[in-house]
Amino acid sequence: MNIKLIAIGKTDNKALQTLIDDYQKRLSFYIKFEMEIIPDIKNVKNLSEAQQKDKEGELILSKLSPTDQLILLDENGKNFSSVSFSEELQKKMNSGIKTLVFVIGGPYGFSKEVYAKAQGKVSLSAMTFSHQMVRLFFTEQVYRAFTILRNEPYHHQ
Repeated sequence: MNIKLIAIGKTDNKALQTLIDDYQKRLSFYIKFEMEIIPDIKNVKNLSEAQQKDKEGELILSKLSPTDQLILLDENGKNFSSVSFSEELQKKMNSGIKTLVFVIGGPYGFSKEVYAKAQGKVSLSAMTFSHQMVRLFFTEQVYRAFTILRNEPYHHQ
């Protein structure tokens, strides 16, 4: 299985990007993991929230192949502990999914079309984080999940 993370807009904080890169490199020992960045929408000042979500939604959906399983990182999604998230990833791998795609939406969330296409939603926390920090937290949690599955000493209970 491959895991892909799609996010809107680049990470402009170099320290965060360095940490994200570190976890991506670590993940390469376990699974093919890629991050795809969709450029920020231009002229958002001229768009309503709904129009911005629709434009971002079109770009997100254009990055998917028909066999991808789409999971949204969404504040209203299912909460997992690190161990239960690792178990969920193991179930997905066992089910034969070729590519599992997680998406971090734009500042206003996802369009109706993206919600309709999604096979699930995951919440990282009840708290709100910047989209740039969510990339780091998510990437670290995927790495943590694989260390849990391999019984490696990274995660402590």
